[in-house]
Amino acid sequence: MTIVKIPPSQSRRLLPLLHQVHDLHLMHQPDRYAPLPEDRDMITHLQTWLSQHDMHALGYEKDEELLGYAIIEIENRDATPIRASETRAMVHHICVDSEQRRQGIGLALLEAARNMLHEVGGQVLATTYAEFNSASAGLMERAGLRPITRFAEWRSYN
Repeated sequence: MTIVKIPPSQSRRLLPLLHQVHDLHLMHQPDRYAPLPEDRDMITHLQTWLSQHDMHALGYEKDEELLGYAIIEIENRDATPIRASETRAMVHHICVDSEQRRQGIGLALLEAARNMLHEVGGQVLATTYAEFNSASAGLMERAGLRPITRFAEWRSYN
């Protein structure tokens, strides 16, 4: 079992897992999330996104099968009058195959993100997760991430 970097040209490999995590979000928050576009359009989106500077996709493989992935952005945040500067790794997506959960794959991906962060002198590993997603909340807690802010929203349904 190994952690690999997934280049933009291999974005197609993320689709089965992306469908799993997106379907979960769509089921719980249908007013917030749209159905995924056709696979070819989603691949184009992923390739474009992962081609941006400081965007990275990490995969957890066993026998060349992708069992989990994380999409991470290294962000260099300048200081403001009220906040210190920081370099952080923002975990935008993380997904472990539904048949492979609770085996340390998510923790391994977060540890790889933490290592990537240390390589660039960064200090903060951050993410957001949906209120309904207790599995994600548990993973983040096991990885040492603690909630520090709550994000709230109101939506007009006109």
